[in-house]
Amino acid sequence: MDRLDYSKGLPGRFQAVAELLERQPQRRRAVTFLQIAPISRGELRQYRALRSELDQLAGRINARFAEVDWTPIRWVNRAVPRPVLAGYLRVARVGLVTPLRDGMNLVAKEYVAAQDPGQPGVLVSSRLAGAADELKSALRVDPLDTEGVAEALERALAVPLAERRERWAAAMAVLRENTAARWRERFFEALDSTRS
Repeated sequence: MDRLDYSKGLPGRFQAVAELLERQPQRRRAVTFLQIAPISRGELRQYRALRSELDQLAGRINARFAEVDWTPIRWVNRAVPRPVLAGYLRVARVGLVTPLRDGMNLVAKEYVAAQDPGQPGVLVSSRLAGAADELKSALRVDPLDTEGVAEALERALAVPLAERRERWAAAMAVLRENTAARWRERFFEALDSTRS
């Protein structure tokens, strides 16, 4: 889930899913990629062009790989209620967060927080997302390297349960330590230190 924005690396995600399905035919019918991206700034030409590009990419990939009862890419261009979104995050086996540049990217943190501790998924994160500096247990990728993202997806789908639990526990420990309240405290401490 992301805003429909060119900084989020959405075309690369779609291409990485196609690469995964090409490289691992046994994943066909077993993996579905869901991208929720509500339209933002729809009045701007660049954003309309991005939506058109993604519509075309999803169409080409689905035409290439889809079966009568399975579609590899599910592409949703509208907002989804928060409880429904939380449910999708909870059951997702892999969280794919690949911004080309991002300040923090809370989606990565929301994905981790929503996971079932007994059956957690694996976070694949752009090394350019601010959250990547904190969530070191994620599989880190270069969002411009489609093959590298596809390889990370392959790896994430194959991570054994014990390792998935370890990765999730490490990420949750960071989330519990770096709360919004703790960030506020550090901010005011840094602000106070500039008064001298």
